Amino acid sequence: MIIGILGYGKMGREIEKLAITRKHSIGFKINSKNNDTLAQLNPKKINVAIEFSTPSTAVDNIKFCFKNGIPVVSGTTGWLNQLTDIKQLCKKYNGTIFYAENFSIGVHIFIETIRFLTQLTQKKNYDISIEETHHKTKKDIPSGTALMIAKELKKIIKHSDIPIESERIGTVKGKHDILYKSNHDIIKITHQAYNRQSFAKGAILAAEFIKNKKGYFSMEDLIEKL
Repeated sequence: MIIGILGYGKMGREIEKLAITRKHSIGFKINSKNNDTLAQLNPKKINVAIEFSTPSTAVDNIKFCFKNGIPVVSGTTGWLNQLTDIKQLCKKYNGTIFYAENFSIGVHIFIETIRFLTQLTQKKNYDISIEETHHKTKKDIPSGTALMIAKELKKIIKHSDIPIESERIGTVKGKHDILYKSNHDIIKITHQAYNRQSFAKGAILAAEFIKNKKGYFSMEDLIEKL
C-alpha cells in the first residue's frame, strides 16, 4: 500500500518506520507546520491515510479523506463529540473510516479482562475508579482510552459515576489502572505501554484491514479477524 500520514509527529514517525518494514511505502507526510498543503495533494497517489494529528485538525482531515475517496484510519482523540457527524458523512460519501481511541491489541485484551472482573465485583460492594498517566505533552484530559474504558464499564454497572484521575508527567507512553475498592481490600489491574510500537502496529493492521471495504470500523472488527 501507499500510505499518507496525516500528523507526522512521534506516532507518525513510528508508523512510517513500521510501515516500511511491512513493505508499504509513504506517499506523503503532513504535520502542523505544513497542514495547509493538504488541499494541494493528489489523493490518487495513496491507498489509505493514517491520521494521528490533533483534536483541532482531525475532523477536517477525515472530511478531506471522505471527499476525495481516501480510506482513513484515525487514532486522534479529543474530538468524539463529533463522531456521530463523522459516521453520517462517511455514509454520505460512501467512505471508509477505521477509528479507535487506542490501537494496542494489549489494551483490548485488558478491556476484556476488566469486563470479566467488573461482572464479578458488581454485587460485592466494590467501588470502581480509573487512574491514567500520560506524557506531559498529551493534550486531551482524560485520555481517549480512559473514556473508552469508562464507557465499557458503564455498560456493566449501569451508572455513570466512574471517577477518572489523570496525570501528565515526563515521557510516559500510557498507563491505565482500574481500581476495585471495598472496605476490606483493593484489586488493581494495570496496562502500561512501554513504547509506541504496539499502537503503530495496530494502526497499520487497521489500514490493511479496510482495504476494499466501505463503512465505519473499529478495533472490535479487527480483533475478530486476528
